[in-house]
Amino acid sequence: MEESTQIRIRRARPADAERIAAFVNRGRPHKPVTPSGVLQRFGTVGFLLAEVEGEVVGLLGWQVENLVVRVTDFLIFPARLNLSVGRALLTAMEEAAQELMCEAAILIIPANAPPEVLQFWETFGYQPRDIASLPRAWREAAREANPLQDQVVLKQLRTDRVLRPI
Repeated sequence: MEESTQIRIRRARPADAERIAAFVNRGRPHKPVTPSGVLQRFGTVGFLLAEVEGEVVGLLGWQVENLVVRVTDFLIFPARLNLSVGRALLTAMEEAAQELMCEAAILIIPANAPPEVLQFWETFGYQPRDIASLPRAWREAAREANPLQDQVVLKQLRTDRVLRPI
């Protein structure tokens, strides 16, 4: 598989649970998951799959609440496809989030994450932000994702904030 190969992004279905579990276990063998565990996640998370020549090479899990999209799962394997598959997955998620009128996309990265992890997200326009400085709805989404974290990585998707119900 080369980076120039066509990347296909699609919404995952419950029927993909076995393929998703196999992919996650290949990419993160130290934290195994089962197809039934993946099926349970479908109750709370939407998944996008990245495929190259029919093989799963990327996964993005996301939730939307109060006009904020939160990335809950993100895995690309093999690592040499990080930029091309990452761009494709994030673009698809951001486009879907904008259709839902989302104002921002946030993700929680561990406080001790290596600098290259932050650099990866910055490549796509995501910036570290102190949770305390965020608008209330964004702050609540960040706190719900990880109450112990002081920072998130965030990308504003809309310049015009929604201040009244749509």
